[in-house]
Amino acid sequence: MRKKWEYQECNQEEVEKIVNKFNISKLLATILVNRGITDEKEIEIFLNPTRNDFHDPYLMPDMKIAVDRIIKAINANEKVIIYGDYDVDGITSITVLKKFLKDCGLETGYYIPNRLSEGYGLNKEAIDKIKEQDYTLIITVDCGISAIDEIEYANSLGIETIVTDHHEPMETLPNALAIIDLKRKDSEYPFKSLAGCGVVFKLSQAIGIKLNMPEKEYLKYLDIVCLGTISDIVPLVDENRVIAKLGIKLIEVTKSPGLKALLNASGYKQVNSNAISFGIAPRINACGRMGHEKEALELFLTENIVEANAITEKLNQYNKERQEIEKNIFEEAIAMIEKEDENCKTIVLGSDKWHHGVIGIVSSKITDMYFKPSILICFEGEEGKGSGRSIPGFDLHDALVHLSDELEKYGGHEMAVGLGIKKSNFNRFKENFEEYAKSKNISEIVPIIEIDKLIDLKDIACENVKELDLLEPFGESNRRPVFAYKNLKIDSIRALSDGKHLKLTLKDENTIISAIGFNMGYLSKEYLIGDKIDIVGNLEINSFNGKDYVQINMKDIMKSY
Repeated sequence: MRKKWEYQECNQEEVEKIVNKFNISKLLATILVNRGITDEKEIEIFLNPTRNDFHDPYLMPDMKIAVDRIIKAINANEKVIIYGDYDVDGITSITVLKKFLKDCGLETGYYIPNRLSEGYGLNKEAIDKIKEQDYTLIITVDCGISAIDEIEYANSLGIETIVTDHHEPMETLPNALAIIDLKRKDSEYPFKSLAGCGVVFKLSQAIGIKLNMPEKEYLKYLDIVCLGTISDIVPLVDENRVIAKLGIKLIEVTKSPGLKALLNASGYKQVNSNAISFGIAPRINACGRMGHEKEALELFLTENIVEANAITEKLNQYNKERQEIEKNIFEEAIAMIEKEDENCKTIVLGSDKWHHGVIGIVSSKITDMYFKPSILICFEGEEGKGSGRSIPGFDLHDALVHLSDELEKYGGHEMAVGLGIKKSNFNRFKENFEEYAKSKNISEIVPIIEIDKLIDLKDIACENVKELDLLEPFGESNRRPVFAYKNLKIDSIRALSDGKHLKLTLKDENTIISAIGFNMGYLSKEYLIGDKIDIVGNLEINSFNGKDYVQINMKDIMKSY
């Protein structure tokens, strides 16, 4: 599909001012201006954040109430349980709070619902189990904001609840003792987009301040907080940026046996956002997806490297199983799509053979591949559980609101949703979803590549490209910079990995530039040596035989005009 290249307009006066003030390259200064980071203090915090750049945790709603109640529990050695989610954010949230409270002298329990049998969030059966074990206080992490009935049920059993969450609240808040959620309408906190583990970190910080603890006591878990923050795809700006930037430095020297073992297993030589997003996070998430969520938590709680290595081996195995299941579902889904009308604007598929812990990943891949909103549903008898992903410009959650009469339940946001549906409603939902998408003129939406800068030969010096590492960690709202390079002559072209990838060498005057296009191997037959082309991609440093050289990781390619 043809992509639209959009160049960001950049104030060159601002760029020159930043170049001179901070003694950085024009390439880096351009990215900062494009990101809207032009104030001197803001630039300093973005490039070199310190522990002094955290906001006051007591600006959060109900923080004082929560801190006072937890300190009371510490002093009385109460039975307290931490209730969290089964994804990376939930696992890291439980880890940080459990370890920090242990440092404060309180040994806590934990509860993680099984994704396959219990689903997300608080449930009454779990609360019954908690009551049977005589817990008097539940602290939720990365969940709880929508658990109105469940928290009322806990109240009826004499169990108090403190909610820490980062999801959108409903009109009515649960009747909990304290609700720390930055998305509350009455929140005065200056940043609204912390991950669940970020909220837990602020709770730890607030307790530490109240107890006059040294800063290092609540900062020492920033490696784990960083892992959860980057994995949860929250915007890596403001306080998330401080957490991620400082946290990566701690990951490099982490004392956590579990995190060390995971890093070694991932195979990544450098600790950065890629290592976390593609090396570590999938292994942790695989536990929850395959129904073994407790083992991921045990990995982070262990102090024994031998045990950590043994658990990591299990995580590797779960991840391989997840990859195999994902591959099979993906291949089946593609075969189903090829039998359908290619003019359809949406993709809705269902099967009774699929694993509902994995279909969200497959949906994401299908949407990326076809640039169409997709929903995959797995059926168990008459009940279906679905997961969907969207394209920029089409609000998938609004679509489900419009079609809610055909669904048992649904939730999510503009780009990703989960749903429940009766098998008997599947075909009607599929037809009506397609009609709804057409009514929103989905055909007019084309993929857009936002380009930071049109570059030339002087921009791609190794030292300039290496300097872009100051922008790490990359993620949501701080994407890897994208550059366009025009009028390059193809010097060599070939497909790699059985035709899957594309490898080029390109000439600008007498300089040879290397480029690679992953999953672009099919283009090897469309271009010839000597063709003049324009490309868009990221700039990377590759090392070969002890020498560094710049490589362009291509996102798109077209003939020069």
